[in-house]
Amino acid sequence: MIKVHHLNNSRSQRILWLLEEIGLEYEVLRYERDPASMRAPAALRAIHPLGKSPVITEGDKVIAESGAIVEYLVDIYGQGRLAPPPGSPERLRYTYWLHYAEGSAMPPLLMKLVFDRMPKGPVPALLRPLVRMIAGKALETFVLPQLNLHMDYWESELGRSSWFAGSEFSAADIQMSFPLEAAASRGGLDRRYPKALDFLQRIHARPAYRQALERGGTYELLR
Repeated sequence: MIKVHHLNNSRSQRILWLLEEIGLEYEVLRYERDPASMRAPAALRAIHPLGKSPVITEGDKVIAESGAIVEYLVDIYGQGRLAPPPGSPERLRYTYWLHYAEGSAMPPLLMKLVFDRMPKGPVPALLRPLVRMIAGKALETFVLPQLNLHMDYWESELGRSSWFAGSEFSAADIQMSFPLEAAASRGGLDRRYPKALDFLQRIHARPAYRQALERGGTYELLR
């Protein structure tokens, strides 16, 4: 049986959702973030050297990285579902979004989280104005323009088709859910982006998404 090493409030929620969409039996092994640092516990390093989630195990196989896990599960268990046919234009889009989600979309969202937190960190009082100024400048001149560029891109692409890879829901939409949810939580994804917000409403209404939340527990993205 597949075991999901599930860290609360993390990308591993997508893997639970994918497993529910496929209809596979699986076991959830839970790990909790450190409440002070919000880091994953050291126990995850016993599963994978980097100590991060998501990780799945199946027999002697250990598979890490969201995109690699999604590809493995869809290829082995999808039975032709959740991915467009090989060689089709939709398959090329599917592959692109599957890797874009972490490779291009998440870095500016992570940078925003870091720069938002910098002034609130353990900084000597005399340095706080400087740190606040540096963080604010980085956000204003680089991070926020990059985020706006990506959000405009999502809105445009969702204007081309109902889902990221085409007219049919696919695992690429599961992969893209995390950056869109993160952007809605802390990146400025708001009413200016009606198609992206509609995408979030549609995925949240899927029975498999709700079932994954029941299995995974409370899901709140870090701010």
